[in-house]
Amino acid sequence: QVQLVESGGGSVQAGGSLGLSCEASGSTYSSYCMGWFRQAPGKEREGVAIIDSDGTYYADSVKGRFTISKDNAKNTLYLQMNSLKPEDTAMYYCAADPDCSGQYFLGQGTQVTVSS
Repeated sequence: QVQLVESGGGSVQAGGSLGLSCEASGSTYSSYCMGWFRQAPGKEREGVAIIDSDGTYYADSVKGRFTISKDNAKNTLYLQMNSLKPEDTAMYYCAADPDCSGQYFLGQGTQVTVSS
């Protein structure tokens, strides 16, 4: 089982920026597929950004505003969020897929709130 510890998040006004971090356990972290998901109240969980050996992928709603990256030396995943909008308000979850099979382990989540 992968252990994921998130940090960052918080409250910001529209147009502002926030950064999320996620430290993962596992000796083979560098080969993991990693990502960020989010879930707003009353809505289904959705994928925000994914990073794997082939590159990075973003939901259309965040393209050009969010950047996912990982530091294999630190076993840490990042999500830089710029030009935040109220509709970005959600619980954000770090996700790890050690086998890149589509089965993700999720962290405990961190709240992001964007006010207008």
